[in-house]
Amino acid sequence: MSAIRIKKLTTDDAELAHSLFAVMASVFGEGAGSTSLEYVASLLSRDDFWALAALADGEPIAGLSAFVLPLTRAKRAELLIYDIAVLPAHQRRGVGRQLVETAVGLATERGIATTWVPAENADAHALEFYRSLGGVPTAATVFTFSR
Repeated sequence: MSAIRIKKLTTDDAELAHSLFAVMASVFGEGAGSTSLEYVASLLSRDDFWALAALADGEPIAGLSAFVLPLTRAKRAELLIYDIAVLPAHQRRGVGRQLVETAVGLATERGIATTWVPAENADAHALEFYRSLGGVPTAATVFTFSR
């Protein structure tokens, strides 16, 4: 396997991001979606949206999306890792760890001390993964409202 390179995507990477998001959707068993390059570019232009790509030979094999969330109780922000996905052929090889460590490192560089990620209690693999990275679980119930 070639060396894995982690890249934080910018507005110049809309085509790569579009491909990355399709890879991530496939890992989640979802359709590729109908996002346009314009939509992807608009996401990448936001300072509060981060997309990290893990590349092997220039092709996306894994990715992470995150949001910088400003707090109201203090003049600071936290980073929410929203999605992380690694193609099955590359799982259990440290790629996910590289993505999370890169996101936490970038957050630290921006003065963001707390990074958090929700994980479903039924997803034992995700829970084990985040614990192995030193994550500390916090009991919470997340409510969704879909219309």
